[in-house]
Amino acid sequence: MIEKRQFYIDGQWVDPAVANDFDVTDPSTEEVAAVISLGGQADTDAAVAAARRAFASWSVVPKQEKLVLLRKLLDIYKSRSDEMAKAISIEMGAPVKLSRTAQVGAGIWHLEGFIKAFEKFEFERDFTGTEKTLLEPIGVTALITPWNWPMNQIVLKAIPAMATGCTMVLKPSEIAPLSGLLFAEFVDQAGFPKGVFNLVNGDGAGVGSQLSSHPDVDMVSFTGSTRAGIAISKAAADTLKRVSLELGGKGANILFADADEEAMRYSAFRCFRNTGQSCNAPTRLLVEKSVYDRTVEVVASYAKETKVGPASEDGDHIGPVVSELQYNKIQDLIQKGIDEGARLVAGGTGRPDGLNRGYFVRPTVFADVNNQMTIAREEIFGPVLTVIPFETEAEAIEIANDTPYGLTNYIQTPDDEKRRRVARQLRSGMVETNARGFAQGSPFGGYKQSGNGREGGAFGLEEFLEVKAVSGWAAE
Repeated sequence: MIEKRQFYIDGQWVDPAVANDFDVTDPSTEEVAAVISLGGQADTDAAVAAARRAFASWSVVPKQEKLVLLRKLLDIYKSRSDEMAKAISIEMGAPVKLSRTAQVGAGIWHLEGFIKAFEKFEFERDFTGTEKTLLEPIGVTALITPWNWPMNQIVLKAIPAMATGCTMVLKPSEIAPLSGLLFAEFVDQAGFPKGVFNLVNGDGAGVGSQLSSHPDVDMVSFTGSTRAGIAISKAAADTLKRVSLELGGKGANILFADADEEAMRYSAFRCFRNTGQSCNAPTRLLVEKSVYDRTVEVVASYAKETKVGPASEDGDHIGPVVSELQYNKIQDLIQKGIDEGARLVAGGTGRPDGLNRGYFVRPTVFADVNNQMTIAREEIFGPVLTVIPFETEAEAIEIANDTPYGLTNYIQTPDDEKRRRVARQLRSGMVETNARGFAQGSPFGGYKQSGNGREGGAFGLEEFLEVKAVSGWAAE
């Protein structure tokens, strides 16, 4: 049993003001794997106060000194990556291979990207020849991160906050807190000044709400559900603090008739990756009618071939979903799809054969879906793919944009002119085309109810900065 009840505040590991144990469940076994403590108002206040004290000195530390610390943090992260992979597998069920490569690798990828962007970043910019525009750290930041890609999101928030001179309080997901606690060890080992980085575990209703409404917090950066993002925005409104949100998605993947079978298979793979627990997953597969039947066959076959198993097993399989709550929600939505008349061509309700414990979901494909069905509207956050036919390019764009979300859409076609034309018309913060991943430092974020900020590279650094105009900077 792992016991991690302490918080990291003001450069020290400290006990909670009031004991409040919380069990962390291994989703592969449904057994308690760790015990943490949930914080209360006194813990939140102590962490915010530490960050506030540290801000004045940290905000003016020269770039080169910050770079030394960030590079040291990167080296520590890499050297302890096996520990991080194990923690992520235990807490949220990522299979060990995925955890080592994609989950841990995402943190390394973004940390390296921020260092490169920070090296070139200019905090003072000339304007009109006589004025100067200064970019300055916003202050004390609250970082509230999710369980599905824990290190991806912690790094996307903590590193640009550190680099720009902000101080912070991190509240990782209470469901998957072990990776965040390990990251705090890395920060401590790297030697960041006390109070720059603080961590308090807690739930959304407790520490999350306390940070969002705290008068000494200047900014909240949140990744999670749209529902929670709305609540955080309301809580932050009284103090008019900046709120940066990366929320849900219901990405459309437009597959044109000239796409090949590899593109069809990729469509299923990309949806099921991380057991479908990605806000940017392409969960709505829009297929041109002339290749619709063949595409349904291919993605259904891929789903049936997809192996499901415990996170501890090595190999190319998908693991469990994170919790009983998520499992039950996904089961209800699969049943809803059946009840509303979608054609089930793979998977369905219940666990996969041979698995009678753990929160395992059958990789599921629905065909003949229309965009008004519940499974086409709601973010399922599991390995469930809905296939929707279209006849014309204009209809595909209309269906893709007919959603309250706007995070990531996808296009599959070898026709470059069509690919670019369609990408311009999709209402989303990102458009992935032909399975080409985004570059290091590319802006991550969405339109509409998918959020209002951008993370990654120079865009992520700017998110934590205030803009100050100074007239008469040049000599008269």
